[in-house]
Amino acid sequence: MKEIEDIVQAFKTAQQAGKKMALATVVHMEGSSYRRPGARMLVTEDGQLTGAISGGCLEGDALRKALLAISQQQNKLVTYNTMDEDDMQFGVQLGCNGIVHILFEPILPDQPVHAIALLEKVLEKRRNAVLVTLFSLNNYAGHQPGTCLLYADDIFYATIDNASLLAEVKQDAITVLHEQVAAIKQYHTGKNGITGFIELLKPPVALMIVGAGNDAFPLVAMATELGWHITVIDGRPTHATMQRFPQVRKIFTGKPAAIVPDLHTDSQTAFVLMTHNYNYDKAMLQCLLQREKAYIGVLGPSRKLERMLYELAEEGVAVSDEDRAVIYGPTGLDIGAETAEEIALSVLAEIKKVLAAKKGISLREKTGFIHDQHIRTITGSTEKQDPF
Repeated sequence: MKEIEDIVQAFKTAQQAGKKMALATVVHMEGSSYRRPGARMLVTEDGQLTGAISGGCLEGDALRKALLAISQQQNKLVTYNTMDEDDMQFGVQLGCNGIVHILFEPILPDQPVHAIALLEKVLEKRRNAVLVTLFSLNNYAGHQPGTCLLYADDIFYATIDNASLLAEVKQDAITVLHEQVAAIKQYHTGKNGITGFIELLKPPVALMIVGAGNDAFPLVAMATELGWHITVIDGRPTHATMQRFPQVRKIFTGKPAAIVPDLHTDSQTAFVLMTHNYNYDKAMLQCLLQREKAYIGVLGPSRKLERMLYELAEEGVAVSDEDRAVIYGPTGLDIGAETAEEIALSVLAEIKKVLAAKKGISLREKTGFIHDQHIRTITGSTEKQDPF
């Protein structure tokens, strides 16, 4: 999501400067590639790049293709085959071995609905959303519809004129949002047919750091680099200040019982309890029970968490199995962390692991592709899983 935020901001800056732009999007791939479908890059007419569609090997040629799309004011689909000796200049530095399809869309700000406008709405909604991009793999020189539908908060924003196609795409978007798995589908419309990349977009991770001590500084710095949205919470107004934490979005001071009702939490929310005040952390833990969240990390030894849970039980506070499953104490992965910076790395790595539902093993121990998130390939009434 950070890439989308950066692109939207770069678009606004370029628009104010009167620059023309094009959006490059990886819409499909076969085999191995550095970036997956959904990777984006904004290109301005003076060559400024925001985002990335590869590890750097495609960007030079992609710039030329984007400038052509801007000049002709027409969507263009380009294929880079890093398995072909004729295209070995693309991807040879990374040892890529795949076919990457990239759609280039000139951005026309005077149109009410364009690709960047839809991405901006995704950021405004702060909810899971589905974005649909249509393209033709069978007719490169023909019409490439591009980014044309957004589904979020039960609202559709679309630029699809074909009524039957629109109805089918809408239903597929609803299915993707419900099943939380992106999809590729071939739509049998027109002479050559149209392929749809039905993309699932999740809001940024919301990191709630409970504790405004000095050891929170590296946690804030690293999470900022990841593009996470950070909130700092503490009972000490002298510690929890914007002067000490200028990178965070919100700061709350006071008792947990007064703060927690004002917090927006969802399945992308992670808490780290690190005030070094046992009673404050325990009170916060109690207030977070039965609230939607993905992760609660408790800094300190395991006996600290065990004591908290024991005392809560003695006080008649029930901790459900669902809550217990997302409480991690001690917080962090076992990477031998000692310093505050290393501990921050350990904690953030564990949060990412939990949110991605991964085991956190070394990649050399993994078989198959590095990226194994599934994108469903839908063909008529049948579906199959394609690992990328």
